[in-house]
Amino acid sequence: MRSPFDVWAPRAESLTLVADGTEYPMTRGEGDWWHPSDAPPSSSDVSYGYLVDGSDTPVPDPRSRRQPEGVHQLSRTFDPGAHDWQDESWQSPGLNGGVIYEMHLGTFTPEGTLDAAIGKLDHLVDLGVQYVELLPVNAFNGTHNWGYDGVLWYAVQETYGGPAAYQRFVDAAHRKGLGVIQDVVHNHLGPSGNYLGLFGPYLTEGLSNTWGDALNLDGPQSDEVREYVVENLLMWFRDYHVDGLRLDAVHALHDERAVHILEEFSTRTDECAAELGKPLFLIA
Repeated sequence: MRSPFDVWAPRAESLTLVADGTEYPMTRGEGDWWHPSDAPPSSSDVSYGYLVDGSDTPVPDPRSRRQPEGVHQLSRTFDPGAHDWQDESWQSPGLNGGVIYEMHLGTFTPEGTLDAAIGKLDHLVDLGVQYVELLPVNAFNGTHNWGYDGVLWYAVQETYGGPAAYQRFVDAAHRKGLGVIQDVVHNHLGPSGNYLGLFGPYLTEGLSNTWGDALNLDGPQSDEVREYVVENLLMWFRDYHVDGLRLDAVHALHDERAVHILEEFSTRTDECAAELGKPLFLIA
């Protein structure tokens, strides 16, 4: 079983975990997964990053769940199981032709946060909205962005309130009878704060789309890249109770494998729905 600080890094020659100011040498294990040689802190609120190939500057975890100081700074651990969910009575109606309200969190309220948006949910109920579709919320550089320059797909943008606020938002929406759809971007990475290439071949050099290098879905070592994306997809369902995902620009997901990544998305979503005992859906 992997620890929260294990990291896939086939490109690295050496790795050191920096956790709460202490350095922990790492060793390469099976499948190019690196593990701390000594036990790191067990606290649920650890600031950490990685020194790659002797660098003096730590970079974030590719699977970081929080970036309190921005995408160029240390990651922080987050326990998604700490939230006390109150949405047990919520039953998603599925996609039945109801009204979907597309929301950009940064401009929906003057504060531009998830908690501030909770205070406006009654307005959406009065409008007859059935689902709130949030523009991408994964971590991007800076404060203001439409969401399509994300670089850490597992982390909720801190200026919006971070992952705990996201859980509060979905919980509140469900208790008011509103479903939640999350817009996700898996076809490219933003230009600032993208350190994934230091760890492994997440992108396919020489194969580009409108926004830059395409995701490595069918090249060498792409098994781990595909799992990285699929696990991120399922994270929204399991940890944040979203009802559906809108997949951005699927035409830009270049994949020549026998089973296309979109088919894998669909299969794994159906399996997750059976596991959770509730309907889940994808929009592409």
